[in-house]
Amino acid sequence: MIDLHMVEIMHMQHKMSTESKLIRGLVLDHGGRHSDLPSSLENCYILCLNVSLEYEKTEVHSGFFWSSAEQREKLIASERQFTDDKVQKIVDLKRKLCTPENKKNFIVVNQKGIDPPSLEILARDGIVGIRRCKKRNGERIPLACGGRQLNSIEDMTEEDLGFANKVYEQVLGDDKYTFIEGVENPFSCSILIKGPNDYSIAQSKEAIRDGLRAIKNTKEDKCLLPGGGAFEIACHEQLTQFARTSVSGKAKLGVAAYADALMVIPRTLAQNSGFDAQDTILKCQEAHLKDKKAYGVDTLTGDPLPSEVANIWDNYMVKR
Repeated sequence: MIDLHMVEIMHMQHKMSTESKLIRGLVLDHGGRHSDLPSSLENCYILCLNVSLEYEKTEVHSGFFWSSAEQREKLIASERQFTDDKVQKIVDLKRKLCTPENKKNFIVVNQKGIDPPSLEILARDGIVGIRRCKKRNGERIPLACGGRQLNSIEDMTEEDLGFANKVYEQVLGDDKYTFIEGVENPFSCSILIKGPNDYSIAQSKEAIRDGLRAIKNTKEDKCLLPGGGAFEIACHEQLTQFARTSVSGKAKLGVAAYADALMVIPRTLAQNSGFDAQDTILKCQEAHLKDKKAYGVDTLTGDPLPSEVANIWDNYMVKR
């Protein structure tokens, strides 16, 4: 089964529609939040987290009482230390795996927040921290890069990390995009749609969504039917024969009405292409009777077109 939820469709208002492309990896619509870090890295370990790395107030209503300024400073320091210890564990893992000799880099993609002091600690060790990534990206990153999403920073090992050959950031106006590319065996990917305006992006998006579903249906059906109205023309002929030979009484009218209703599709194709609908359909029906092959409507000339030659196909499950 193909899971279309694992295909991320991203759009950027940039360049032309012809620049749209498949990325064997992921595109995240946010970037790192620290200005001193490089915008492009190679040979990257990717740590996918769902752990808060920011100083948070307690969830229950609580109060602290102190009798001197020193006690207050101690309390604040101990609360900050709790978050810093978590960040330090990530830094320790990075130092263990990334050495100047192997030239590997380290990236943290977190579903929850990373506060400025934590980002500073990570940046000092050259770790890119991406915070508040979408839940669906948190699920897709392990599928694209390997590893798994962690809900705790205890006992982290190299097996928990994903890997990508290249991670880079692109800035368009106020928007940042992070590209994760060069992954080994991706079970998730992105289609990046580009276009000069909202209208062309929406058109491309619709076409890609339709195309993906058509491919999914084809793989599940394991078969196709001739398109361009060819199936309907053949079916109309078959039903007309059936009404003449196998049905009697008023049922004949029902079969004939059903057969005529099917002809709406080739008729509409002919009309939308600017041709005489009756003339076009009669030509196609005659061609079908003569050769007993699937003939559809050629929307460029208005003549009968063998669907097999033109490679125009319809999904079986749609017709069924």
